[in-house]
Amino acid sequence: MATEARGLAPALVLLLGVAAAQPPPEAFQAGHSAPFSSLPAAASVAPHRRYLLYDVNPPEGFNLRRDVYIRIASLIKTLSKSEGWVLVLPPWGRLYHWQSPDIHQVRIPWFEFFDVPSLNKNIPVIEYEQFLAESGGPFIEQIYVLQNYAEGWKEGTWEEKIDERPCIDQPTYSVDKHKYYRGWFWGYEETRGLKLTCLSVQGSASIIAPLLLNTSSRSVMLDRAENLLHDHYAGKDYWDTRRSMVFAKHLRVVGDLFRARYLNSTDEKDRTQYNEDWTRMKVKLGTAVGGPYLGVHLRRRDFVWGHRNDVPSLRGTLKKITSLMKLQKLERVFVATDAVADEIEELEGLLPGMVRFEPSQEEVELYKDGGVAIIDQWICAHARYFIGTSVSTFSFRIHEEREILGFDPKTTYNRFCGDEERTCEQPTHWKIVY
Repeated sequence: MATEARGLAPALVLLLGVAAAQPPPEAFQAGHSAPFSSLPAAASVAPHRRYLLYDVNPPEGFNLRRDVYIRIASLIKTLSKSEGWVLVLPPWGRLYHWQSPDIHQVRIPWFEFFDVPSLNKNIPVIEYEQFLAESGGPFIEQIYVLQNYAEGWKEGTWEEKIDERPCIDQPTYSVDKHKYYRGWFWGYEETRGLKLTCLSVQGSASIIAPLLLNTSSRSVMLDRAENLLHDHYAGKDYWDTRRSMVFAKHLRVVGDLFRARYLNSTDEKDRTQYNEDWTRMKVKLGTAVGGPYLGVHLRRRDFVWGHRNDVPSLRGTLKKITSLMKLQKLERVFVATDAVADEIEELEGLLPGMVRFEPSQEEVELYKDGGVAIIDQWICAHARYFIGTSVSTFSFRIHEEREILGFDPKTTYNRFCGDEERTCEQPTHWKIVY
């Protein structure tokens, strides 16, 4: 029988005790958001501070949004060379894959998933409610909706450019009787935009910097920010920002307790010691050994039909997992998956050493679906060997986490192959740059 690894609610007292750099215990309550009175007063903020906000296409998932953050961070670095800009972190919520019923999952601040002081060691960031307190109210002076060029681009003639153009699609905003723009705004319905302009963009994130530096608006929002590309993908700037995206400590503690309890895995034994200051963490690849288990990310559901050529059947999946466990001499396999209940039951019946993180209802309310996903990724990141799903950003983020921890690339950049896939190209190794 597969191991039933349930949640870790009894560890919560310990968890809150060790997370000294985190918000107070009440901040961990479901639906908690910091009251305005606890935020810095506007008078204490530099008078010339300017605010950049952004959002992405609503269907985009948690892990693609993390990638967009890296692109926008590059833009902030470019802007900060000329003026004092701060990035307003877009609250999390209403994501397609967050489907746990009866749980409030909107207006979620970043500190519930990431260590905000670590982010601030890379670029200046604030939570959205701090922006509301500092700026004097729920107003965004300028909204730029980013879009492609209606005429597309000619092959072989790529150039970076940006132009104000008519909106190709109807913007997802309405105009109220006061001529303010109303929209989703991360679940903050009271927020209003004063001006809205559509921009056709083709290029890296910093291409928009001159426009922002020349606008008189103190607060600017970039909607559909996924249309901007990386300034320098996988370079030092990219990795500095990626390394700064440290998971919230309470989620890492839950993952570590789970590893120790069910997978005989600790940082000391696995050689995965973690420095709380990411700027001081520089690990040689191949140093980390990992826990005595196979880490698996198995994407199913929409990938079964959307990527049918490179996603294996359950039979093919079981065959590969069994082969790897034998090859790596491992008796346990940790599986992070969105598979339906019947598929999970079948996997558990055929994999005696299978372990999953199965949070209680209370824990799901506490960590949210995003936090549960992070715990899954953290556990996979510490495995002796990892195999993921083709073109899945969930797997990509695990690759990066293992690169930061110092694993041998051969134990990280692996994926399942489709049953009929003849040429099964493995993921590219993007080597960490310090």
